[in-house]
Amino acid sequence: MRVLLCVLMFAACTACASGGPSVELGGRNFSVEIADTSEKQALGLMFRDSMPADQGMLFIFSAEAPRSFWMKNTRIPLDIMYFDKDLRMVSISADTPPCKVSRCPSYPSVVPAKYVLERNAGTAAELGVGLGDVLTVELD
Repeated sequence: MRVLLCVLMFAACTACASGGPSVELGGRNFSVEIADTSEKQALGLMFRDSMPADQGMLFIFSAEAPRSFWMKNTRIPLDIMYFDKDLRMVSISADTPPCKVSRCPSYPSVVPAKYVLERNAGTAAELGVGLGDVLTVELD
């Protein structure tokens, strides 16, 4: 009976470890939704009233290019972190507020980016991360 219990616990832990896409930033792991199509990227985190503290959205583009995000129909404040092809942070829009007007401002990257991570506002400050920090991505 104990052996069976140990096998079941091991199987459950293994399943948890491979529970979907995640990123590591500033020594912390976060589950992420992947936005890798134009439809997913256009929708982003719109129309959501909250996001769990251990989650985020990772936008994956085919190449580095100037990126610009806006907060139209986004109801939660976000940190928008831009990363280059080597997953090094190259720009950040910290504490980006939701847009409550019809003409929303855009928040461009300072230099070209290939990846963009959106997390709850304050994440970058809480983790003490900034330009030059590296993002680790696990897509399994």
